[in-house]
Amino acid sequence: MIILAIETSCDETAASVIKFTEKPFKIEILSNVVSSQIQIHRAFGGIVPEVAARVHLEKILPVLKQAFANWHEYGHKSHQFAKIRDQIREYSRIIDLIAVTNGPGLITSLLVGVEVAKTLAYIWQKPLMPINHLEGHIYACFASQIPNSKFQIPNLFPAVCLIVSGGHTELVLMKDHGRYEKIGQTRDDAAGECFDKTAKLLNLGYPGGPAIAAQAAKYRNIEISKYRVKLPRPMINSNDFDFSFSGLKTAVLYKVKSEKRKAKSKEYIRTMCAEIQQAAVDVLVAKTIKAAREFKSKSVILCGGVAANSALRQQLETKVNNLITKPQFWVPPKNLCTDNAAMIGLAGYFKFIKTQEHKNIKTKNELSKIFNWRKIKVDPNLEIPIFSKITSRQLAEK
Repeated sequence: MIILAIETSCDETAASVIKFTEKPFKIEILSNVVSSQIQIHRAFGGIVPEVAARVHLEKILPVLKQAFANWHEYGHKSHQFAKIRDQIREYSRIIDLIAVTNGPGLITSLLVGVEVAKTLAYIWQKPLMPINHLEGHIYACFASQIPNSKFQIPNLFPAVCLIVSGGHTELVLMKDHGRYEKIGQTRDDAAGECFDKTAKLLNLGYPGGPAIAAQAAKYRNIEISKYRVKLPRPMINSNDFDFSFSGLKTAVLYKVKSEKRKAKSKEYIRTMCAEIQQAAVDVLVAKTIKAAREFKSKSVILCGGVAANSALRQQLETKVNNLITKPQFWVPPKNLCTDNAAMIGLAGYFKFIKTQEHKNIKTKNELSKIFNWRKIKVDPNLEIPIFSKITSRQLAEK
């Protein structure tokens, strides 16, 4: 089975071609092209939705063309076809399924990817599968470690999933493939958003996460710092699994304003960045480990753009390994942490398998009737498919 995946939820225009072989089961990411808009939005200090949408319009077709050009299967590249009509005919024969992000995200960005996917589904007469962006992040963890075509991973469930990015910070209890309970979420800023805003306060530019991590890494090389910075760990001891990072951002604002002279020092900036990063990591790790203990999880999953942060990856893995129950620790490779289309294709294959099981699908035509391009709608506020949400009161009653 070969899946074409498209992702345009925010400021990355991405396309991927993934091949799934049944016997023996094997996943091959034949191409995974991402066109980033970081350089464009850096001038604004953050993402401008209208600009992002225009750039998606400019980049989506070149990205698709590059994704096909990188595809070496069947002994050819797309540019070997003299006419676009011949390319379309060939891809129609080979592609089995199209997967596209339909939410959550910026509505103008989502529309570009979804409309292009609809057009291809119509031209090729292929099933079009809508994919939740957050589920895509979760399934990025399994890019090369799924043992069989049914996604049967021993001792995986229940799994506590920490989804952490610029727009989302959530703790989700994954009971089975496609079965989730939301157990915690941010009440204000997401962790990645906090990094972006504090980096702006320190004049480090955009995106803030990598900038703060880079400065924090330099701080580790300073044996004795003359600066002492202590920031709060918001809600680290609360009785629930919710997060709040606006207080951390505000604390940095007041510190920088009251210490203007110090804030010009490279050593001060490195010290501050190390403390910002550690404050966020402490909260994220503490809440996740608390949830792992509470729900006796057999695995802990870390995913989302902030999962590329080395300090978070290392410290969470260490804490997970120290748990008495010894749960598995899952995290995507760094190149699949940030937004990409391969993760959407992986989630699409899982959804195909589950649909096949429930509907007893035997032909591609039957699948096309279920996942018809006419039915796909964009939802910028799309939730991960939650079966229930555990409230703070329910946790207290436990």
